[in-house]
Amino acid sequence: MFTHLEALPADPLLGIIERFAKDTNPQKIDLGVGVYKDINGQTPILSSVKQAEAQLLDQQNSKAYLGARGDIQFAELMSELAFGQHHPALVAQRVAGLQTPGGCGALRVAAELLVRTKDEVTIWVSDPTWANHIPLLGSAGIQIKQYPYYDYDNKSIKFQQMLDVLQQIPEGDLVLLHACCHNPSGADLSQAQWQQVVDVLEARKIVPFIDMAYQGFGESLDDDAFGLRLVAERLPEAVFAVSCSKNFGLYRERVGVVGIITESASQVPPVISHLAQIVRGIYSMPPDHGAAIVRLILSQAELKQQWLQELQHMREQIQQTRESLVSIMSSLGHDQFGFVAQEKGMFSFLGITPQQVHRLAEESAIYLVDSSRINVAGLNVKNLPYFCESVAKIL
Repeated sequence: MFTHLEALPADPLLGIIERFAKDTNPQKIDLGVGVYKDINGQTPILSSVKQAEAQLLDQQNSKAYLGARGDIQFAELMSELAFGQHHPALVAQRVAGLQTPGGCGALRVAAELLVRTKDEVTIWVSDPTWANHIPLLGSAGIQIKQYPYYDYDNKSIKFQQMLDVLQQIPEGDLVLLHACCHNPSGADLSQAQWQQVVDVLEARKIVPFIDMAYQGFGESLDDDAFGLRLVAERLPEAVFAVSCSKNFGLYRERVGVVGIITESASQVPPVISHLAQIVRGIYSMPPDHGAAIVRLILSQAELKQQWLQELQHMREQIQQTRESLVSIMSSLGHDQFGFVAQEKGMFSFLGITPQQVHRLAEESAIYLVDSSRINVAGLNVKNLPYFCESVAKIL
């Protein structure tokens, strides 16, 4: 049965992981994989997470199944975090959400629900977008199209071109928007631009699909959710996916939420029933551990305050790294990197060629993908001077 299968090309990021692991250079730097790292190059477990885990070990008395919806209180607390406790959509009980295995699980469960809604579903994604958006959504049977977003030459958003395309999208299509910390560009819509985008979505009766994988890594928890909250306030329907990988540091625990904003509260139970049935047909029930950690953190004032401080520290470290990168490159005679300090979150395009990317790996043991997208969180006060000097050499 399997003898005719041929090996597929390696995932670019997995290839970087392998090459980095084999490299013996003591100054090697991995800027490919999207995880937060501290100044020692480690991806730490947050103290708030450790304390919540200790409570679980002490108090948990069962490992029975959670059910297809997962931890219901967790999903409710995450919705409050995403929308704000008194958001009109929550008050009106228009939000249907359930636990998923990470943001990836949320995206896929949402896609499976969308293909149940009509025979042909089309979603428009930004050019570029996170590489896994297309297989996660497209493999469910959704047609993928693109709208302009990032200007590689000017290191900015092609906002007018984006609006022009959005104004031509047919009624009933979906548009995937990054809530904050755009992956892979780091270039985010301003609040004024969000207002204009939502004006178009409302006029064209386009359904927004908001992916929020980095809430709290850009400006703040509230500012990073501005677009999602505006959509839920202005539009009758929307889809959203939330991840706890970055802001809680729970990468390997795979914790997320899929949500649907419905036109009225009466539509929430049917939507939940379909989401639960989809889950049963894919992975049956989600894991418990990561969601239970988040539930404990968000439901206990002291733990939540500690988590907020840790989140602020991660956010500020990334922003300081951005500013330091620009400063050091300028001191080395390269003033073209100012855009890096204006972008948000973990990622930015460095703006170098694939050939220069390969030289960085071969000559300096610095690894990133050919597009020149770097994980800014992989840099720190210890390795940043070496990184900047290496980039200056290949320029």
